[in-house]
Amino acid sequence: MTRILIVDDEPDILDPLTYALEHAGFDVVVLDVMLPGMSGIDVCRTLRAESNVPIVMLTARDSEVDRVLGLELGADDYVTKPFSTAELVSRVRAILRRRELDRSGSSSALVVGGIRIDTDRHEVVVDGKDVQLTPSEFRLLRLLADEPGRVFSRAQIMEHLWRTPYVGDARACDTHISNIRRKLERDPAHPTRIVTVREVGYRLDAD
Repeated sequence: MTRILIVDDEPDILDPLTYALEHAGFDVVVLDVMLPGMSGIDVCRTLRAESNVPIVMLTARDSEVDRVLGLELGADDYVTKPFSTAELVSRVRAILRRRELDRSGSSSALVVGGIRIDTDRHEVVVDGKDVQLTPSEFRLLRLLADEPGRVFSRAQIMEHLWRTPYVGDARACDTHISNIRRKLERDPAHPTRIVTVREVGYRLDAD
C-alpha cells in the first residue's frame, strides 16, 4: 500500500498536493516547518528516529539555518514556499531515484579506517559498534569513503548532498562535518578520521 503523509496547516496547499502525490504513487512525508503546536523540525526529528521514510520539508522562510537544521535532522530535501506542485513532485521523484541508486550499488561493504559502510542496509559500524547516521550524514560519509585521502572542498561536499549546484554558504558544510565527527571520531575535539585541510576542505584518512 502506498502511504503519503502531508503535514501542513494550509488547505490551499494540502488539497492539490495530496491529489498530485497520490496519483504519482509515492511513499513520502511532506512536512511544513511552521506548524501550530509541535514544530515541523520536532516532527522531523521524531520521525527520523524511528523511520527512514523520505522527508521533504516545506517552509515560507528561505533561511540557510533552517535548511541546514532540516537536513541535519534527516530531511532529504527542502522546498521554499511558494512552490509549484510540479516542482515538488519532481523533487520527490529525484529523492526516490537517489535512494534506488544507493540500493542498487555494490552489495559489498566498504571498510575505511575502522569504519564499515554497508550501502545496501544503510548501516555504519565504527570500531565494532553500530552508529546511526541521518541520510545526509550517510551520503557525506560515502562521498569521503569512496576516495580515502582525497580532499573535498566545502562546495563539493554541499553540492553532493544537495545533488545540485549549491548556491548557499559553503560554511554550512562545517555543521555537517561537526555532527558526523561526534558519531565517528574517538575524540571529536581531536579528529583523526575526518581531517580538516585548512582553507581547502576535508578528507577521510584510511589509517
